[in-house]
Amino acid sequence: MRFSAATTAGRFLPQRLALRVKPLLGRIDAVLFSADERGEAGRMSLIAFSVRIVSAVIAFVSQVLMARWMGSFEYGIFVLVWVTMVIVGNLACLGFHTSVIRFIPEYSERGMLAELRGIVMTSRLFVLIASTAIAALGALGVWLLSPFIENYYVVPFILGLILLPMIAMSDLVQGLARANSWALFALSPTFLIRPVLILAFMALMLLMGYAPDARTAIFAAIAATYATTIGQLLGVTSRIDKKIPAGPVKVHFAQWFIVSLPIFLVESFFFLLTNADVLMVGAYMDPDDVAVYFATVKTLALVHFVYFAVKAGVAQRYAQFTHGEPEKLAAFARETVSWTFWPSLIMALMVLVLGEPMLMLFGPEFT
Repeated sequence: MRFSAATTAGRFLPQRLALRVKPLLGRIDAVLFSADERGEAGRMSLIAFSVRIVSAVIAFVSQVLMARWMGSFEYGIFVLVWVTMVIVGNLACLGFHTSVIRFIPEYSERGMLAELRGIVMTSRLFVLIASTAIAALGALGVWLLSPFIENYYVVPFILGLILLPMIAMSDLVQGLARANSWALFALSPTFLIRPVLILAFMALMLLMGYAPDARTAIFAAIAATYATTIGQLLGVTSRIDKKIPAGPVKVHFAQWFIVSLPIFLVESFFFLLTNADVLMVGAYMDPDDVAVYFATVKTLALVHFVYFAVKAGVAQRYAQFTHGEPEKLAAFARETVSWTFWPSLIMALMVLVLGEPMLMLFGPEFT
């Protein structure tokens, strides 16, 4: 006998209240227990939404603690380096972290196992090589331009570039997991485990006597990012190996790259649009101002994770419905709009009410 939200409400709630909430709870049951593609997408969105709620709390608490440990100046340096590495790491995938979500379900549906093995193997190698090359060029660029960069940024940025290959690999592995509807494997390492490890390593280094500055925070981020990404890579690879039997490999790199390039351009523009403000503030203002701005943006960004959660759950279903099922695609698109709008509206109202008290937690310099 399985759990049912509608049945449970009928047993424990007053009859009038149970009748009112029954339609909503019935929809929840449909999302949780339906065996079709819609149910699977709904479950993944629900898991992603739950992960993002917990992640938002963890990220907010960790940022508050790090801001209080380091002070606004050092925290501003760390923030600028971290955001830059996250942006460049995402771009270093060159669209492969998203294109795998298109190809893997398609190859699985058509039984094209050789191509499936090929894109899983090729995407990992390509992203690792490309991101490492970009990191090396970036370090060279920072060193050559060091006379024109503020002294307090040079070493942190060079250290930060050590993060770049693992951030890129983490984005790719997240895409591989999402393509297989493994929501927890896709999201929990990046959004739950990594921020906790950064905070834990930072606290440990402070207890060991390291200075509470941006360099210490970046070393903590390096350790946490490598540990998280390697663990995620091993876990997802193990599950893929169990799912896909050994056999021949076919590589269509030109085709995959041609498909990935437009995705790279579109997603790069969107990603820069949502993150470039921090880079602009860092370019023209002092680290103290970067810290205050970032804290404000992180508070406002709580609204955005609703869209992210829905996107994480439905992307691979859109890829399936595009092949000869336009009516299902249209209906599914209408549903996802509803899944996104109403929770986002509620979150926006909550942030509007609680924004200033939340900023006060970062310290007196942030209000």
